Amino acid sequence: MPQAPIAEMKFETALAELEAIVQSMEAGSLELEESIAAYRRGMELMKHCQRQLDAAETQLRIVENGEERAADPAGDLT
Repeated sequence: MPQAPIAEMKFETALAELEAIVQSMEAGSLELEESIAAYRRGMELMKHCQRQLDAAETQLRIVENGEERAADPAGDLT
């Protein structure tokens, strides 16, 4: 089954896939090569989720400071 591009995933979708990967790895249901591929995918999913959380945190700081500027999804101020 083809995997969705991580960069296009919403946070919730990426997190759900990451959780599924962790469960399958913890269950020991993957062979070695599958485990390595799953680990790599999981790391990329984790980084993607962290970037989205960082961007959300930046947006919240802007709102809390009463600033009218918006933050783009990458966390950069516009």
